[in-house]
Amino acid sequence: MDEFEDRAIGCLGGSAVGDAIGGATEGWTQQQINERWGGPVKGIVGPYHLDWRHARPASPYHKGDGHITDDTLMTHALVRVYEKVGRHLDAFGVDEHLVAEMIDQRHWIPELETDAVLLQRVFLAEKWLVLRLHYGHNDPREAGVGNLVNCGAAMYIAPVGIVNAGDPRGAYDEAIDMAGAHQSSYGREAAGVLAAAVAEALGSGASVDSVIEAALDVAKDGTAHAIRAVVDRARMLPAEVISDAFGLGIALREAVLPFDTVGPVYRSPAMDSRKPSRTKAIEELPVALGMVVAARGDYRTAVLGAVNYGRDADSIASMAGSICGSLGGSAAIPAPWLEDVATASRMDLIAPGKAMAAVARRIAAADRDSWLVRSQRRAASVTPAGTAAPATGIAGEADLASVGHGQGAG
Repeated sequence: MDEFEDRAIGCLGGSAVGDAIGGATEGWTQQQINERWGGPVKGIVGPYHLDWRHARPASPYHKGDGHITDDTLMTHALVRVYEKVGRHLDAFGVDEHLVAEMIDQRHWIPELETDAVLLQRVFLAEKWLVLRLHYGHNDPREAGVGNLVNCGAAMYIAPVGIVNAGDPRGAYDEAIDMAGAHQSSYGREAAGVLAAAVAEALGSGASVDSVIEAALDVAKDGTAHAIRAVVDRARMLPAEVISDAFGLGIALREAVLPFDTVGPVYRSPAMDSRKPSRTKAIEELPVALGMVVAARGDYRTAVLGAVNYGRDADSIASMAGSICGSLGGSAAIPAPWLEDVATASRMDLIAPGKAMAAVARRIAAADRDSWLVRSQRRAASVTPAGTAAPATGIAGEADLASVGHGQGAG
């Protein structure tokens, strides 16, 4: 295993583990977390409701006990799509391939404890994909318009960052195109920005600071303002607050509050929540980046901070975990967590990262060849007759450093 493959495994494995641990605390307040588990959660725990089958009739899911949620189910579906098509994706690719993964393929669903199609588990905002594309036959580039604006597209977008490793703007562009089939406004924007952050985290010489710089380089409107506000707060926090999982969450919640539309009670969204806006942002992405900054890239600190934040804890922990795992590789993830989540979820958490690393390398090589052909044709088209066309200046293997092509790569 070479470095890029290991970091791709860290990205998707880190995302899955964060998702699984955060599933238990999703939707609850810090007070409820404290009362249920006797303090901050420090690892894999059981469900909030012991009688989880009946406690919430609309959501009879076995959250906790190391079970991954719909965030990881959708992420792995996107991995399978990339494996199948072997190229960059757009909104039409989502229509043709990702929707089919949601309705035609049965997989083990840990929270349902049975094999089922993904459509039977995902949230309403993800069911929208099937409604608008499979049944409504809407233009995929516009199908996300009208959906509630949330983190639904961002939560599974990490594979786009792997495909575009080392190229944050390329990741942003691909994710924005794809997410048009699912989301609009700041929900779509969040998908683009997270893909860019992952792409940077997987790049050669990446750091926490370079990830934030890459995110802000592409972020627009309220998403950019929210990230700046939360990251600035995270950078100012003293060590005693960062080491207090509840205190860290309180500080970052205060910073993101002006940009959040959901309101104080996560399970009872405000009347004007999740509507398009140029001044608002989803809560999950800025808070996830804030956790990464406060933790200085340490996986355990960032993920547990997200888990004990409550609210949409699984998505926040998944996003933070994908970035920390990309920066630190598989060794960044506590091995017992990775093993226990894989066992509890009956899922291989190594194979998706390996698969995406291989796909990313094939796409990067194809990109290089395509760029060379297009550059030569363009140079020939604009060069005056009788004048030698300028050299393309292609850098060869150096262009593919982030995805591990070159000496010693496997």
